[in-house]
Amino acid sequence: MKTRSEEICSHELTQVVPVALRPEVRTDSPRSARLATSVARWFGTDCLVLLALSVTCVCHAASTGVPPPGIAIAEKDRAELRAGADTLALEINSLRSSNLRALIPDVEIFHKAVDWALRYDEFYRSNEVALARALLERGMERARELRAGKASWLTATGLVVRGYVSRIDGSVQPYGLVVPATFATDKEKARRLDVWLHGRDNNLTELKFISDRQRSYGEFTPADTFVLHPYGRYCNAFKFAGETDVFEAMEHVKKSYRIDDRRIALRGFSMGGAGAWHLAAHHPGVWAVAAPGAGFAETAEYQKLGANRAKVPAWEQKLWQLYDATDYAANFANLPVVAYNGTDDPQRQAADVMEHAMKAEGLTLPRVWGTNVGHKYTPEGKKEVSRFVDDAVMRGQEPAPARLRLSTRTLRYGTTGSGISPGTSLAITALREHWKRADLEVDMSDAENWLIRTTNVTAFSISQSLMTMPRFVRAVKVDGQELAVAPVVFARANVSSRLTLRQDATGRWHTQPPALPGPVQKQKRPGLQGPIDDAFMDSFLIVRPTGRTQNTQIGAWVSAAIAKTTNDWRAQFRGDARVKDDLQVSDADIVAHNLVVFGDPQSNRVLARIADKLPIAWTADSVRVGDQKFAAATHVPVFIFPNPLNPQRYVVLNSGFTFAAAGTASNAQQTPKLPDYALLDVEQGGAVVLADFFDEQWKLK
Repeated sequence: MKTRSEEICSHELTQVVPVALRPEVRTDSPRSARLATSVARWFGTDCLVLLALSVTCVCHAASTGVPPPGIAIAEKDRAELRAGADTLALEINSLRSSNLRALIPDVEIFHKAVDWALRYDEFYRSNEVALARALLERGMERARELRAGKASWLTATGLVVRGYVSRIDGSVQPYGLVVPATFATDKEKARRLDVWLHGRDNNLTELKFISDRQRSYGEFTPADTFVLHPYGRYCNAFKFAGETDVFEAMEHVKKSYRIDDRRIALRGFSMGGAGAWHLAAHHPGVWAVAAPGAGFAETAEYQKLGANRAKVPAWEQKLWQLYDATDYAANFANLPVVAYNGTDDPQRQAADVMEHAMKAEGLTLPRVWGTNVGHKYTPEGKKEVSRFVDDAVMRGQEPAPARLRLSTRTLRYGTTGSGISPGTSLAITALREHWKRADLEVDMSDAENWLIRTTNVTAFSISQSLMTMPRFVRAVKVDGQELAVAPVVFARANVSSRLTLRQDATGRWHTQPPALPGPVQKQKRPGLQGPIDDAFMDSFLIVRPTGRTQNTQIGAWVSAAIAKTTNDWRAQFRGDARVKDDLQVSDADIVAHNLVVFGDPQSNRVLARIADKLPIAWTADSVRVGDQKFAAATHVPVFIFPNPLNPQRYVVLNSGFTFAAAGTASNAQQTPKLPDYALLDVEQGGAVVLADFFDEQWKLK
């Protein structure tokens, strides 16, 4: 008898195989045998691909490694919980026309927690059956309140669990919140917000996360402070969709509670400490202070690669710069940070390498030590960290410092902030070359005459909001070039003012007004700079082919790839990816989503519409990459590119997120495994034949 998870996997893969492809698939040919081996080797899972008239896939619950297989629960309990979840689902659907339908996610999180635990065999302790019953009861309580036009949890204090709908995949995501007791008597006060990032727990399904957030206040609960506990979409060190989750949860909190944007603190421990290093270094303008505990801060040294580093492809090593906080150490020039670790904790390594990296930038890293302990806080250590954090939050983010610094390797992280917090912000909007260090330093000591220095930057802007002191800049000197500018007043009612400069082809700087809507130049820019994994940090839609592929072997590979992409997304990012047949994709979809297109120009109508506008040519006979030509019968191109149908969005060809297999191991291995484009040989186990980055104009190098 199949397990529940095996049944689901078999069903999902069968559904994604276009009917026109199924007669092509055989099990009795050497080519099919090689294909099965290719799929298994490239996808790195326990899946056994059975190539028959239809394609099925027997996947164990641990096919991706996380979450692990659950324990068996009694059939009586399963039936009871299934009935309860189905009843709650009907109740939720009946509320979709109510005046309070915007609050339905606060109910849906309870249904999802139990429904997914049942569907995917994600019970890990015997007491989780009782926890599931309790969550269904809480969900029904909230549903009844909404039906009566109430929502008592909006004014509750203490431990509150909320939910929101993510723009990435339309999934409902939970978060925990500690609401201070003072909120009961003064709801209009703008309060401090602390963000706490949890550690790794492979059993941290929605069921466990929500149950924990209803019982535990966590490590730190400062007085008169909201404390946000993001789920982070499970266990990805708050990177990729996990990073987006933190900011979406913050945005959702601000819709219901008044938060002082200049008093937001960031903390975390273990995997959460790694997340704190990442989010602080890459978004330094959002936080008033950061306090990472243990964790990891970079890839190579933490993984102890040593001589094995030479075996890692050059493009993958280059992509470590996406998340290695050590490469962004200069950004702590304007952000207070304190690191904690036990003296006996091997993960003190994170603070060690960050201390070294900050020292190279002329910065000092304050450190707090837990004496004679390993991977945990000591009471004394917690008090010392709290004093540092509380003091920094009291100072807030004002006044704006006279000298600002921003360092990056990619336009994905080319700003000091994310638009959430007020104050002075820097934004690097164009680079001379990605994956090389880029710096922007602004000296505003003389309010009317600024000194600016850049490295590897060809465009940038400086913004200040109404909450900062007015600055009247009349002249700037950029890299030694003097520029007179019309007086710019940085601070006026209800708007932010911005000074923008761009370098021409000769290296001369020019002022320009803020960009206006209009034709989009084909140039890498913030949010459209790659690599492949970048497409999955925002709204995406998988486009499934309905036609017959040019080559039988590639058709089977594509079908398995779609199944793997959706299954891995659910397992590691806890959402159901949006999927549509190519014939169903609308103009609205093209506007709203990054399109993840599977198939070839013959089988996928969307790809056929744009094939002649893409940098890699694909015909029935060959795949052409620049001057190189490869057999189309055995090679699959995968890449990311601005969508010719909507250059404001990406199109991705034949790839989900690229680190799914590595994601089952250390979080430090959850880094992109492919750059902007690659060519795979399916007969050689999915071997990467070539891979590289497009240049700054999205052209082949």
